[in-house]
Amino acid sequence: MSISEFLQEAISWLAWSGLGLGLITIIAFLIGWGARFRLVGATVFTLLLSGSCWAFKESYSPPIGVEGALYVPVVYDNGADLVVAQAPEDFPNEAIQPSLEQIARNLKGGGRNEENVHVRIRKIESTGPGVSQPIILGEVIKNNFNNKIIPISIEAFQKNELNNEPDDSQSMEVNDLEDESLNIEKESQTKALIENIES
Repeated sequence: MSISEFLQEAISWLAWSGLGLGLITIIAFLIGWGARFRLVGATVFTLLLSGSCWAFKESYSPPIGVEGALYVPVVYDNGADLVVAQAPEDFPNEAIQPSLEQIARNLKGGGRNEENVHVRIRKIESTGPGVSQPIILGEVIKNNFNNKIIPISIEAFQKNELNNEPDDSQSMEVNDLEDESLNIEKESQTKALIENIES
């Protein structure tokens, strides 16, 4: 039984129970029964539960499923422009793209102030005893304004990451102005990448 079917049954049962308790409460007041005030509380509470279930049913939207997608838990969400899901080691390659699309379609964008949200799936790969490294398996970009999902090839993503790596000869101490210019450059590269994919 789905949650919407369960809620529909719960609403009708609670509504009829509330009406029945209301009728018993009226009779209890007419005959002066001692439990009449307790019945008022039980009636109001039952009708309130019925109304709450109805409101939840109206606002509930079931998660969107994509064919071929597997469940991948989200391990990082900065609330703005990046969502990362953690895949197990034996995650099949053919499930990467559908799983990315499923995560992106189920994102709630009400509180996000960024136009594009990057959704990534990664896995942790051991590189030595006690050392591990995250490996990006795939990425999509979800546009919050038109609800469009743009797939990014892993080759394009890796190339973009390599272009953004600092040179070894550069100093590791970067002032705020340089940080800001790097962020602007990254944003322009991302927009150029999206435009190239869309065209």
